[in-house]
Amino acid sequence: MSTRAKELLAGVPLFEGLSSEQLEEMRQIAVEQEVTRGQVLFIEGAPATGFYVILSGRIKIYKLSLEGKEQILHIFSGGEFFGEVPVFAGGNYPAHAEILEASRVLFFPRQAFLDLVKREPSLALSLLAILCRRLRRFTQLIEDLSLKEVPGRLAAYLLYLSERKGLSAQLELDITKGQLASLLGTMPETLSRILAKMSQAGLIEVNGRSIKLLDRNALENLAAGEKLLA
Repeated sequence: MSTRAKELLAGVPLFEGLSSEQLEEMRQIAVEQEVTRGQVLFIEGAPATGFYVILSGRIKIYKLSLEGKEQILHIFSGGEFFGEVPVFAGGNYPAHAEILEASRVLFFPRQAFLDLVKREPSLALSLLAILCRRLRRFTQLIEDLSLKEVPGRLAAYLLYLSERKGLSAQLELDITKGQLASLLGTMPETLSRILAKMSQAGLIEVNGRSIKLLDRNALENLAAGEKLLA
């Protein structure tokens, strides 16, 4: 593993609080991989052989309907990890994972990681805390997709991005509008119309992939279902 990869590994939330000796054990079982755009890391239903940590780049996690329609569940970037649930539970990967741009990842083989967790229980506690936060996020996603209209879903997503950036009003989409539409469970044409309406209503300002939040209170009301987009 490269020196840079070792440094990045220490900054992954999953491994926060680990001693230098424990981090070294993690490094020893990790396999560094360079992957290219469009490459599929695993498919839904495939045996779960391990999980991944992203050093750089972005990975899309998605499911396909019987009709072949894609629903993006999450887009992960540097410092995040994925594919970890079946590593503990056993079984198969519950979704597909595809590379959105040239990326570098660390692969942690399932059995080697489980053996390490048995020796280092603090790893399991750290992973449990992060999984709980992720579960809340996916619960919110399900609620958004099932109960909210598309404008409310979009408002909630923009506020989520803003929170990740320290409540910044200036956002930069790192995915295409087509991918964003899939993430929100709608069509690109519908998303474009809603972005235009939100701009006309003075809620946001759109310039390509740059979006500026102009009225946070109105967006919060829209996300909460307390306001409708005319």
